[in-house]
Amino acid sequence: MQKKVLIVDDHYGIRSLLRETFQEEGFETFEAANGVQALSILKEKKPDFVLLDLKITNHRMDGIEILQRMKKFDKAIKIMIMTAYEELSLINKAHSLGAIKSFMKPFQPQTICSALKQYVNDQQHHRYGNVTTA
Repeated sequence: MQKKVLIVDDHYGIRSLLRETFQEEGFETFEAANGVQALSILKEKKPDFVLLDLKITNHRMDGIEILQRMKKFDKAIKIMIMTAYEELSLINKAHSLGAIKSFMKPFQPQTICSALKQYVNDQQHHRYGNVTTA
């Protein structure tokens, strides 16, 4: 089953780059430029993972509020955060609210994709155990 990823960033270029990278690796992707769009997509499409920019600007909700609302809607949703700012307190707050991993901008899209694939593999390994076939 194809895993679904929601990319939330107010910069179109970043969303586009990540979308292309994730789709090349077999993920189904959705994009949101702000919190209202992100929450709507979360409810409608039920992605397996969210990649969320913490510093969404010029919108009614910042990244922390989006993360809180997403977790309120779906406590099990897996959220990875990205930020261009090395604000340790903000990153720590995001992790305390349930973010599973953080990435600093600028980043290589393949780094995020590799982390996402590793998390999917770990979940499958945990779910099915260490099964080998001859």
